[in-house]
Amino acid sequence: MKNHLVSGGCGFVGRNMVRRLYNTTKDRIVFIDNLSVGTAPETWLEHPLKREIKGLKIYGEDERLLYIETDFIHILRNLISNPEWFKTEFGLDIVEWADVFHFAAIVGGRAMIDGDPMKVALDLSIDAEFFFWITRAKPERVLYPSSSAAYPIDKQTAKGAIQLRESDINFANMGQPDMTYGWTKLTGEFLAKIAASHYGVKIACIRPFSGYGEDQDYSYPIPAIAKRAVFKETPFEVWGTGHQGRDFVHIDDVLDCTLLAMDKIHDGTAINIGRGELTTFRQIIEIFCKFSDYTPPIKCLLDKPVGVFSRYCSIDYAKEHLGWEPKISLEAGLRRVYDAVAKKELKSG
Repeated sequence: MKNHLVSGGCGFVGRNMVRRLYNTTKDRIVFIDNLSVGTAPETWLEHPLKREIKGLKIYGEDERLLYIETDFIHILRNLISNPEWFKTEFGLDIVEWADVFHFAAIVGGRAMIDGDPMKVALDLSIDAEFFFWITRAKPERVLYPSSSAAYPIDKQTAKGAIQLRESDINFANMGQPDMTYGWTKLTGEFLAKIAASHYGVKIACIRPFSGYGEDQDYSYPIPAIAKRAVFKETPFEVWGTGHQGRDFVHIDDVLDCTLLAMDKIHDGTAINIGRGELTTFRQIIEIFCKFSDYTPPIKCLLDKPVGVFSRYCSIDYAKEHLGWEPKISLEAGLRRVYDAVAKKELKSG
């Protein structure tokens, strides 16, 4: 049985990847998350908690999901000092790793990125220890999720916005990324290249744009806007003017592209994952309000952080080199989010 490691994911990306791996493989998945956002697997995994060993929870009749609630950096330090830590600590024969997915990061949405940038900068320490560990452990494949925030902000202004291509990040001619979060992800991409070229680690990097899905936390804009539409908020509040735009892509499409990238990219190359379309927050509000069958006035919250004005990508590279393009239309994906939020909120209300 192969062992896969999934760290973090803001209670969203990692959780969805865990479900995907559990349902499509017969392998064992080790999941590490501190639950700063999200909930434990028993609330979203359709398989029972079987037993527990010293804080490690084991799920499923075949006991293929192992979960530890802690900061990933603690696990990294244990594995660095003792590669057989899972064996010595829990009596589990886990020494070699197949796929490793490093979603652990401090993000917290725009309020965190702009409001506490030094806390977000702690991602540098997590990533440094992660890359050191993989160069020693040598897993079969590694996925490092970068971010669209790594792109130069001068290419995302109201007057200078372009459809961002992978080549717009050039380590020989750097632009300024978006706050400390963008800097940490850019540094991670550089370390991924070093891990591949100097240590022979097979690693792919992805730059997801504005990912969303049915079980995303309300600290992110899509579910938060959906919730306000479900309750028919009037006036409808939007951060900034609402004319700022993003490239919204459903989590299922993100995961599809991620796994294809791991199959075909091994040298640390980073690729965009988006729909290749710019959509404003006012357009998102309009779609959700259509679902809720009302047309409220818009109230602009000009004191709220909004980030760059325009951020969307070209997906030509993924189409050409991976044969991938998104399957879920924006309206269909937003409908799924709206229905999930309505079911949750109206039931609890």
